Amino acid sequence: MRKYLLLIIALPFILPVSYAQNKGYTPKIEPCACAFKADSGLKTQCAYLIVPENRNKPNGKTIKLPFIYVESNNPNKHKDPVLYTTGGPGGSSLGGVRFIHQRQFFKNRDYIAFEQRGTQYALPCLKCDEVNEAIKEAYRKNLPKDSLVLEATKVCRKKLVDQGIDLSAYNSEESAADIEDLRSALNIDSINLVGISYSGGLMMTVMRNYPQHIRSVTLDSALPGYVNYEEDAMFTINEAFNKVFGNCERDSTDKALYGHLKERFQQYFTSINGKSFYLKYLEKGKTDSISIKYTSNDLLDILTDGLSSNRDLKNVPHMINDLISGKHQAYLKPRFDGLFDSNGGGALAMRYSVYCSEQIAYADQAVIDKQNDVFPYMAHYRFNNVDHPICDCWKVKPVSKAAKTIVYSNIPVLLSAGDTDPWCGTYYNDLIHHYMPNSQRLLFTDKTHAPLLNTKVGDELLAVFLDAPHQQVKPDGKTVTTY
Repeated sequence: MRKYLLLIIALPFILPVSYAQNKGYTPKIEPCACAFKADSGLKTQCAYLIVPENRNKPNGKTIKLPFIYVESNNPNKHKDPVLYTTGGPGGSSLGGVRFIHQRQFFKNRDYIAFEQRGTQYALPCLKCDEVNEAIKEAYRKNLPKDSLVLEATKVCRKKLVDQGIDLSAYNSEESAADIEDLRSALNIDSINLVGISYSGGLMMTVMRNYPQHIRSVTLDSALPGYVNYEEDAMFTINEAFNKVFGNCERDSTDKALYGHLKERFQQYFTSINGKSFYLKYLEKGKTDSISIKYTSNDLLDILTDGLSSNRDLKNVPHMINDLISGKHQAYLKPRFDGLFDSNGGGALAMRYSVYCSEQIAYADQAVIDKQNDVFPYMAHYRFNNVDHPICDCWKVKPVSKAAKTIVYSNIPVLLSAGDTDPWCGTYYNDLIHHYMPNSQRLLFTDKTHAPLLNTKVGDELLAVFLDAPHQQVKPDGKTVTTY
């Protein structure tokens, strides 16, 4: 990747003295190379925000968090920029600057992409390549995946701790403070926050802890940090499947092929639960085929991947028909091709720290397990790659109980959800809306995760909201509705 080094001389990086004194430390800005650059006609400036790793130790180790500031060419632009950080947790937030010139809201205000602590371009980046390799080895040799992953997790943890990394310092409370430090360092008096999925919950943490300078907040398929996701995840996945089944019953003219798809899906996946199957597979670059063991978990992964993609969503009924007819190979081969070609991706160790301290530490395993009885066709489905055994190995401190409390706010908020989202469905939007009287909800028909930021109509509606966040957004009422 080509790098661009740009000195940041146009941005006001002088911290108010009182702010630095109250914090016990002074956040610093240091110019750095741009991991990505916006359209050539736009001024793009890149730097690190340097802050303590653990704010309880303000004179201790520091970390570097890159951000990219892209300036709108509009001479009459507003002074309140948009700050975006991505979901995961563990994803990188910077790549979207390459397409920022296509965003409608960018015509009227600047844009800041901010990399969360521990993620790809941050220093340090908390990766766990050992876990990815353990998963590959488990499939190659038909070994117990869970035990290999746990051993790899222990190795990864020791590696990071030996580097002096405080794994308990990577959570939403610290990331929210990072966002506030960046806002203050840039002398931004009014800011618009945009979060997606996990970072929707992160932005709500900013709302709770640092509300004074927030003009508006946009939450696209947000996961509120105060819920225990593991305890209701299967309900959300089931609702997404039911939306697909309902569409089939209503719209399909081929009743012989798609009739009673829900019943046939549930019967088939209940019948194969706990069973093993084998696939003859030739890994890229190898000369000898291997026999890979797979289960219903792998097949459900294929279907939830389909439910997660606005491009593939329409194909899910066909995929279900194929799988329950025993036509597995056409779907499993690309799945394993991707797995064996993967270098891990993402900042898995950062994900572990966030999830273990904020979700698993507060989730009741007995409640999680009850979902297996309610949904026998998804019993023991591994819908997440973080669980109690992994967190027992990871050994991070739970966040404070205050961090798990409901966020009340009068700040204008735009909430969006896809009606076929298997991860963060409408229930979360309704819950957030209940406690935020100045929020408004958008529901995208036949769309999945993060529809606001990933559709043309969503981009247009976001721009309308940002221009007048106290006014009601009025979509077409067909593809997008308010409620």
